[in-house]
Amino acid sequence: MTFSDAWLFLQQGLLSGLVTGSVYALLALAIVAVFKTTDVPNFAQGEMFMIAGYIALSLLLMGKLPYAIVIPLTLAAMAIGGALFQRLVMERVTGSRGVGVQLVIATLGLAYVLKGLVRQTGLGDTPRSLPALVSSDPVLIGDAALTRLDVAIFVVAVVVMVLIYLMFTHTRIGKAMRAVGMNPRAAQIVGIRLSRIRMLVWAMAGLIGALVALLITPKVLITPDIAHIAILAYAAAIVGGFTSLPGAVLGGLVIGVVENLVGLFISTNAIVVAPFLAILVTLIVRPQGLLGGKTQVKKV
Repeated sequence: MTFSDAWLFLQQGLLSGLVTGSVYALLALAIVAVFKTTDVPNFAQGEMFMIAGYIALSLLLMGKLPYAIVIPLTLAAMAIGGALFQRLVMERVTGSRGVGVQLVIATLGLAYVLKGLVRQTGLGDTPRSLPALVSSDPVLIGDAALTRLDVAIFVVAVVVMVLIYLMFTHTRIGKAMRAVGMNPRAAQIVGIRLSRIRMLVWAMAGLIGALVALLITPKVLITPDIAHIAILAYAAAIVGGFTSLPGAVLGGLVIGVVENLVGLFISTNAIVVAPFLAILVTLIVRPQGLLGGKTQVKKV
């Protein structure tokens, strides 16, 4: 490999990695936000993202609705669905003195229900993708090439991340979410309703899942197994720090770039292993993640 080839691969890997990493970062944000406010890892985030893709596909192909209606309907449906799951399932499990394991099983149950629903209704029989709103014409950045759709995905993802940051730092609801994440009992003492905040966080998780589905399903086929993308979002959350929202973004970008560089410089077969190697290295060097807080030791 010549130096010019290596330089081209490096540019391509970085740019393509930022695009895919921005998608992982959004899903990781949803996972970390739910974990910080409920102490429960949401193992249904991938299926929430998957079902959002099928909702949009059904509205477009079966309902013959335009994108201008499909997008808000899909976002609203997933936000309401996430909030209802927290209110009707998670809150009842917590109210019956359910422990963390039972709450985790509840999220796993949601994942299997959503995947089973898609398989039983026949929606997942034929892999399909959403029609793209943005063309796939190439865009040259340096020596590397992206498509207009790639650029749109990255720009929208960054804008959403900025909006989420502004929400957490400049709105009362965002500050309440942060307070619940830091100390739920103290937040409750000062008048914050935990049930309401947790419903809003689950609604946000559903909203983000729907947004990711709308962004990437024009590029990839929608199948019941597309939810495995959430595994990479979990990898991003672990690398960045499972209790850090900025860490989730950083971890997503790191995983995306590492995946693409490994695929270009080593082998496409090694792409599957790359995120887990990144997790392994992170856990050895900095167990709390790149931007995680201090390691806490708890008595069992």
